[in-house]
Amino acid sequence: MKAFPLLAGLLLAAAVASPASAQSSKDVANPAQADPKSADKTATVNGKVIPRSRVEFLAKMQSEQGKQDNEQLRKAILDQLVAWELVVQEADRKGVSKDPEVLAQLDVLRQQIIFQAYVQDHLKTHPITEAALHAEYDKAKAQRGAKEYKARHILVEKEADAKNIIAQLRKGGKFEELAKQSKDIGSREKGGELDWQPATTYVKPFGDALMKLQKGKTTESPVRSQFGFHVIRLDDVREAKFPAFDTVRSQITNMLQRQEVQQLVNNLRAKARIE
Repeated sequence: MKAFPLLAGLLLAAAVASPASAQSSKDVANPAQADPKSADKTATVNGKVIPRSRVEFLAKMQSEQGKQDNEQLRKAILDQLVAWELVVQEADRKGVSKDPEVLAQLDVLRQQIIFQAYVQDHLKTHPITEAALHAEYDKAKAQRGAKEYKARHILVEKEADAKNIIAQLRKGGKFEELAKQSKDIGSREKGGELDWQPATTYVKPFGDALMKLQKGKTTESPVRSQFGFHVIRLDDVREAKFPAFDTVRSQITNMLQRQEVQQLVNNLRAKARIE
């Protein structure tokens, strides 16, 4: 289970604590055993036991982050736990632990931890299969298309303006100069130039018109979209470059896991009474 950022940050300081600092926990907390592994309790602070389970949990968390689980690490963890316990006891004494906002945060954290634990368990019993990964990859590849297009366009508000631009192009006007009147701020200063993209990246009317053009040709009539009227020129075409499956495997896995979790929530929501 992943730790919360604050917990991880505080624990990092504990993990790199010097042996002398870690040893001070014995003096302050009067541990029951020199080795935290050897007893159910690791220390008492003003009579309150720090259970070994806390040390085990934090040691495991640090091990997952690449730290070596050894006596020095566990002493550093114990020292941090003692520090936390001292502050918590003082907070209890001053009533901070009963502050409504603090209680609300604790309640939210509890829900998040349980939610995360359940989701992890659910994903273990509902793993993403190889077939599902490859199917999603093939789907994305098909949607992207086999070709990429290098195009330019001029976007204007009125159809009459677009027709006028086409007429000027037919008379020898330069596309790059006429593009300065385009509404598309991102491309007009570059002569209307757009990046290499598959046709499916664009809104459908634009993409459809692009695929019908021959290299070096301009649309003979304005192309209407929800953004206005386009005059499009196709500069070049090439075979689409699509990343290899292994390079995007983890991204596909994460996406399908998110979909699985969303489906889980949707199913629970459908059966619940929410008022």
